[in-house]
Amino acid sequence: MDMRNQAVLVTGASRGLGRALMEAFARRGARVVGVARDAKALEAAVAPLKAQGLTVHGLAFDVGDKQAIYPLVGAATALVGPLDVLINNASTLGPTPLPLLLDTACEDVSQVLEVNLLGPFRLTKAVAGSMVVRGRGLILNITSDAAVSAYPRWGAYSVSKAALEHLTRIWASEFEGSGVRLLTVDPGDMDTRMHSDALPDADPSTLAKPEDVAARILALVEARDTASGQRFEAARWEAA
Repeated sequence: MDMRNQAVLVTGASRGLGRALMEAFARRGARVVGVARDAKALEAAVAPLKAQGLTVHGLAFDVGDKQAIYPLVGAATALVGPLDVLINNASTLGPTPLPLLLDTACEDVSQVLEVNLLGPFRLTKAVAGSMVVRGRGLILNITSDAAVSAYPRWGAYSVSKAALEHLTRIWASEFEGSGVRLLTVDPGDMDTRMHSDALPDADPSTLAKPEDVAARILALVEARDTASGQRFEAARWEAA
């Protein structure tokens, strides 16, 4: 997939992997819209890229808010045209320190699902129709090893990512033959604020840099053999 002049939407773009993906795709020639809740943090991420002449825009929306989805997609489309790539990267852990499931409030589980599962579901509904009409498109859902491994205290987050992976497989089955692909990517452990919030005692020097992971994800997106519905681990891909 040649990213030049492709219209790309990245959620969770103010920091971490989302910011790195926004930059990586823009440097490859894509027209990128980054989305995040914090307008100031998002502007701080977008401004240096714009100053370098990259086609990057920032939109402050909360993907966990049902009422924000169609205004978000409308604003993004107005900036860069019909979306070719949607990257559902925005996630929340829920309360930290991470509690046992028995100590997790129902409301906290609901909020995690709103952001990590229903946000990508609603965004996919909002953009996939246009992709089907045009016969092409890619929806990339960022997952975690917590989706497949039962780690104590990661309950709400783990459940949301496991559901997101299966949702991706169902979408892929339903869109078979349409030209629209759906993939999930586990980026692995990264030196991000989210990782620090979850595991504050972890040694940052042992963690992958978001920029390196973004380069691997970009290489995956550009590869020719990524059939829809597959799950990938970024660490297994080498950036070109």
